[in-house]
Amino acid sequence: MASISLLANPASSEDQAKQIVNEALQALGGDHFVNMHTRVSSGRLYSFFRDQLSGAEVAHIYTQYPMTVEKGSLGIIERQVLGKKQDYSYLFLGTAGWDITFRGARQVEEETWHRYRRTTENDIFYILKVRKDEPGWIYDFVGSQVFLSRHVDIVDLNDSQSRTVRVYFDHNTKLPVRQEFSWLDPTTKSRNDEITDFDKYRDIGGGVMWPYTIERTRNGYKAFQLFADSVQADAVIPPKMLELPAGAKILR
Repeated sequence: MASISLLANPASSEDQAKQIVNEALQALGGDHFVNMHTRVSSGRLYSFFRDQLSGAEVAHIYTQYPMTVEKGSLGIIERQVLGKKQDYSYLFLGTAGWDITFRGARQVEEETWHRYRRTTENDIFYILKVRKDEPGWIYDFVGSQVFLSRHVDIVDLNDSQSRTVRVYFDHNTKLPVRQEFSWLDPTTKSRNDEITDFDKYRDIGGGVMWPYTIERTRNGYKAFQLFADSVQADAVIPPKMLELPAGAKILR
């Protein structure tokens, strides 16, 4: 059964934190969650700039977790197909992202790729599924409180690069309901705070639980919303979906 090893002293803050994280991992589906190879979602995706709606799309999202991952590469491949006609998309491979239309394929701007990578690496689901066995993790129990009428247990997950993700776990269901992390803009040197809320969990197959509603704010402003109407674990992904289209013109 998938788990995170506990230390010898059960009263320590780290052991308490690890127990909460282990319970969350089991609530998400345990080994079925960890071994999930693909996920296919559909729904509505909204993007915002300073709380103002900047995009609203019908989205079909195809996600694969590769069995082997090269050093320096993300352990996820994802294609976000957008629009009612599904005529343009973003393809995120392990080391680069692509903007694909009928005109061809263009590598996404560096800022877009860094944002995708940062958001992925600090995502609690990605941490529990892909990153949990990395060396150097430190877990710290922050405390319990009432959050939006829910009793939650709060844990800080600190990785070997001194990045911290604070996660609020529902005390009753054990599932993550909120995560928070901060990052420093390398150009402006300003601190940025990102908060993501998760809601409306459902069994997406084999006992794997997944949130149908994901909402993110950045520096207090609404940035992203995803309202799924279908999510399926280990779904069959159409051939070539997670590759650049054959013969696509590479745009500059």
